[in-house]
Amino acid sequence: MQGTTIWIYGIGFLAQIFFSARILYQWIVTEKAKKIISPPIFWILSIFGSYLLFIYGVLRNDFAIIFGQFIAYYIYLWNLNMQGIWKQIHVGLKAILLLTPVIAVALLMRDMNAFTTLFFRQKDIPVWLLIFGSAGQVLFTFRFIYQWIYSAHLHRSVLPIGFWIISLLGSGIIVAYGIIRHDPVLILGQSVGFVAYVRNIMIGLQTKTNVPI
Repeated sequence: MQGTTIWIYGIGFLAQIFFSARILYQWIVTEKAKKIISPPIFWILSIFGSYLLFIYGVLRNDFAIIFGQFIAYYIYLWNLNMQGIWKQIHVGLKAILLLTPVIAVALLMRDMNAFTTLFFRQKDIPVWLLIFGSAGQVLFTFRFIYQWIYSAHLHRSVLPIGFWIISLLGSGIIVAYGIIRHDPVLILGQSVGFVAYVRNIMIGLQTKTNVPI
């Protein structure tokens, strides 16, 4: 493995560490409370992880990763706002957080022909595989769209059972995509959350039915 590849994977693994940490922390507080919790730290760690994984996707020339992160990123910020964290952030940092993904994508798309060639016509990523990976990312990202709609209806940040069910399905597709692409970052990063997803579903169902688990 070349030096350049190592540091690129390093960025990806660091992003997955943040994502794994958010899931483990949320799982721990949920187990203690015996109900599904949406702690502020979950969303803060999500921001860090998404920021790094977006960079990783660009460096790996992987549109599936970039597409999924771009949508979820702003939902993370919305949840921080719902929990009162956003207003505590300095205005300069707010501007950086809001504009960085937009600027990065704009720079990538300056030359549409080059952008299309870079992301959609790669010899090492067949079209069917790109579609498969993107489908996994779309489903995995949809969990946050679902969470956003659900939370907006309640006017507070929550993580409903449907969020965890979608997480489980989307994660399975992404792991399969990672195996086909020989991408250890995606494989290890997604595998960590499986148990937490199942436990949140179980706890959520137990909370609704009051049946011991």
